[in-house]
Amino acid sequence: MAELRRRIAEERDHPEYGRGAVIACDRLVRIFTADGVEVQALQGLDLLVEPGELMALVGASGSGKSTLLQILAGLDVPTAGSASVAGHDLLSMGAAERLRYRREAVGFVWQQTSRNLLPFLTAGQNVALPMQLGGGGRGRRRAREARVAELLDLLGVGHCRDRGPEQLSGGEQQRTAIAVALANRPAVLLADEPTGELDSESAADVFGAFRTVNAELGTTVVVVTHDPMVAGEVRRTVAIRDGRTSSEVLRRIARDADGRESVVEREYATMDRSGRVQLPREFVEALGLEHRVGLELEPDHIQVWPDS
Repeated sequence: MAELRRRIAEERDHPEYGRGAVIACDRLVRIFTADGVEVQALQGLDLLVEPGELMALVGASGSGKSTLLQILAGLDVPTAGSASVAGHDLLSMGAAERLRYRREAVGFVWQQTSRNLLPFLTAGQNVALPMQLGGGGRGRRRAREARVAELLDLLGVGHCRDRGPEQLSGGEQQRTAIAVALANRPAVLLADEPTGELDSESAADVFGAFRTVNAELGTTVVVVTHDPMVAGEVRRTVAIRDGRTSSEVLRRIARDADGRESVVEREYATMDRSGRVQLPREFVEALGLEHRVGLELEPDHIQVWPDS
C-alpha cells in the first residue's frame, strides 16, 4: 500500500491539474480488504467537474460509481491518489473537518426515501435541522425560517411544510430531501440513484427539481443513476467501468435553418494523463477486439484496427 501511494505521488507531475474545477479526482484508488482478499473498487480514476455543471455518472453494478460518490460525500476515504471538492482535500481531512465538510460543503440525497428524512419531524423541521446543527443561536431563527420556505417553495413542496414524511408521496419526500441537502448552501449536491424507488412521473418531477436548483441556485449537481431518462437529460454523462472513467457523452442544443431545436450528442473515450483510454464495450464486441489492436496515425486522427 505504501508503495502504491509513493508511486502515484511521484507520477503527479501536473500541479495545475484540476485548477478551477469544483471536483477534481486524480488517479483515485480505493481498495477494500475482506477476509484477506483485496478488491480495487477504484483503479486510478480521473474526473473533473466544473462549477455549475449538472451531470450524471453511469455504470454497471460494481463499476465503482457509488464508491466514488461516497468518497466525494466524505462518507469514505480514498486509499491513494488525490481528490478535492470545493477546495477541500478529501485525503487529509481529520474527523472534525470531515464532519463540517459533510454539513456545509456537500449535500447528499440517498436512493431510499426513508434514509433522507427523520420520521418524527415535519418537512420544514427536517430542512431547518442542518442549519440548527450549524449553530447561530436564536438570532438566526428568522433567517432559517425564510430559508426553509424558500427551498420548499422552489422545489414545489411548500404545501408539505407542516406534514410528516409519512404524509408525503415518494416524489415529495425526495424533493424535500433535496431541500434538506441544500439547507446550508453547499457548493455541490450529490445524489445516489435518487429516482430509483419512484414511478416515471415522480422521477421526472424529482429530476426537474435538480434542474431547478442547478439553474436557479447555481449548485453543481452530480447524480448517479441507472435511469436512461435521467442520464439522457443532462449535458454531460460520464460512464465508469472497472473503477475508471471510460467514456463521456456530451450534449448540446442545435438549431436548423428553420430555427427548429434538436439535441445533438457525441460520445468520447476519456484519456488519462498517461494516454490510456477505454474503448466503449460495444465497439470492442462489435469488432471482436482482444489483447491488442493495431494503430495508425493520420494527420488529424488515430485509426484503431483489430489485430489480424
